[in-house]
Amino acid sequence: MSPVATTLVGADEMTRRIRAVPAPVPVLDRERERGLTDRQREVLDQLGTMFDDGFAQITMAELAARLSCSLRTLYSLADSRDELVLMVVDRNLWRIGRAARDAIDPGTAPLDALRAYLRAATVAVSRATPAFTRDLEAVDAARQLWAGHNHYLFAVTRTLLDLAVEQGDIADLDVAAVGRVVAGLGSDFSRPEVIPTLRSSPKDAADAVVDIVLRGLPPGPRRTGPAPGDARTASTATSTTTGEEP
Repeated sequence: MSPVATTLVGADEMTRRIRAVPAPVPVLDRERERGLTDRQREVLDQLGTMFDDGFAQITMAELAARLSCSLRTLYSLADSRDELVLMVVDRNLWRIGRAARDAIDPGTAPLDALRAYLRAATVAVSRATPAFTRDLEAVDAARQLWAGHNHYLFAVTRTLLDLAVEQGDIADLDVAAVGRVVAGLGSDFSRPEVIPTLRSSPKDAADAVVDIVLRGLPPGPRRTGPAPGDARTASTATSTTTGEEP
């Protein structure tokens, strides 16, 4: 692909549209997150590893014993074990979501940006185990939480596919259908009944299928000239511009 073709959409326009996608509401708002003590942050990070092997049978007292902390420390964070699970999972998904957005280079073609974004996003299922996903699915609030982050993942994916259509990288197809397929692979492959059937990890399997799907999308008519929303001309749009973090 030529340098001009990879930047016709415009780095500024790509950044603007991604920023416009509504993000999920965090379990811990910014004010409360900033108010956490170093010890509370350490406990939440340790819980993230501890929950990898499941959490349904673990009580708050057992968690406190394993963490060598007091029950008071745990209850200062949440009123129950399930609330702790939500907090830990949500913080991890937000951390991965920020890294995934940072993986998008607005100066590249939309499909290249999408591939980088989804590869970074599937880190969310890189350590998925049947025990963890089974226990997570048993908590209704956790399912809703996961669904909210998946919706955001789909919305960003669709935004980049729309840009690819506008640029002419792919044909004018049903981007919503394609977006739901590629954005949902990590979640689908991490289901407890699916993990044992895969020849690789949920992340590796999802990344491989994303590549297959994106490579197989039919090309669209090539555009020439500057893209809507980008004041630069095609001849000057060959440089890479990194957008500010959303």
